[in-house]
Amino acid sequence: MISRRLLCTALALSPATALAQSGDPKFDAFLRSIRAEALKAGVDAGTLDTALAKVQEIPKVMEQARNQPEFKMTFDRYLEIVVSDERVKNGRARLAENRALVSRFAGPAGIPESTVVALWGIESNYGTRLGDFEVVDALATLVYNNFRAQFFRQQLIAALKILAQGHVSFDNMKGSWAGAMGQCQFIPTSFLAYAADGDGDGRMDIWTNKADVFASICNYLRRVGWKPGLSWGQEVPAGSGAGQGQKIVRPAGAGGPTFLTTANFQAILRWNQSDFFGLAVGLLSDKIAR
Repeated sequence: MISRRLLCTALALSPATALAQSGDPKFDAFLRSIRAEALKAGVDAGTLDTALAKVQEIPKVMEQARNQPEFKMTFDRYLEIVVSDERVKNGRARLAENRALVSRFAGPAGIPESTVVALWGIESNYGTRLGDFEVVDALATLVYNNFRAQFFRQQLIAALKILAQGHVSFDNMKGSWAGAMGQCQFIPTSFLAYAADGDGDGRMDIWTNKADVFASICNYLRRVGWKPGLSWGQEVPAGSGAGQGQKIVRPAGAGGPTFLTTANFQAILRWNQSDFFGLAVGLLSDKIAR
């Protein structure tokens, strides 16, 4: 796929039509439709002039979108990678370094500090792996190429709203090929719903501001139903039953480990609807807390 970079011609056009021409009429029409929808959603013309004048397709985004490997990893192998000894060690160190800041947000919400750090660790390796794709470009690429277009169109409009609100600059809005952003890897609609301003500066900077990162993780869990004082669950003997509000999870099938989980495990699944992920968060949290 040939990349298309739009040359800014905002000075030559009125604010209502300030879109550069890519040389591809279809792509230009697509950008005009995004601009019209974003304007209707409340995004200002100046933000759109800047963001849409720089948009380019990213071939690597479609390569990753169309070649996602089928998930065949065993639960044991998944834990070996995601809940590695190194990640546990680093998680304990990061919690020790940031305990006061994490506690500021986790304490009032009744969330264990180790759970906040576990999510931080799994999502971005404690803020060291944020993704290096331009989020607007990546989302525009997915929509234009009709890959889950309705979902990613919503994410693109939400990303433009985030830029308009001033939480991050266009050049610093980096993330995954699918638009997951920052140290807690929120997709744009989740950012608008759950991101929080942890230090009161008027911005929700989940890329570089740890106060905002921890506040946002806690706000997400609190809003999706985290229950203070309740554990996420525990491993139990095979054949164990579940009580009211509990659920048995066997991630490796009948012959593997058995976990008795609670409503707080379901809250973690609201973040990522994978039993492997939810169990990894709980188990990493437990190991960090020891």
